[in-house]
Amino acid sequence: MNVHTLLPGMVLALPIALFSPFVVAAGEPYAKITYPHDGEKLGAMSRKQIDYEVDPGPRGDHIHLYVDNKEAAILRKLAGSHPLESMAPGPHALCIKVVNKAHVPIGVEQCVNVNVE
Repeated sequence: MNVHTLLPGMVLALPIALFSPFVVAAGEPYAKITYPHDGEKLGAMSRKQIDYEVDPGPRGDHIHLYVDNKEAAILRKLAGSHPLESMAPGPHALCIKVVNKAHVPIGVEQCVNVNVE
């Protein structure tokens, strides 16, 4: 095999591989609560829901929602909204945690603290 015959093909293939839209870099898994915001006060007329988005990564499968450290829901969509049950006035912690198929948290989570008035 001749180096002179391989070189033109390599020069052509390298830019295609580097700039191809089909090359996808794997991102880090994450969990994000987009509503309510940390420290938000929820009044009687406020939306009583949680909006979220996650990338579970290769180890995660779905999401668990916790209200005050108690499991409140199992969420199968990677982004969306979920209504919250009525909460007593006072401070509350809302958390989403990515879990594996055995429902074990994998360490990807986010929590926000809200105050219901």
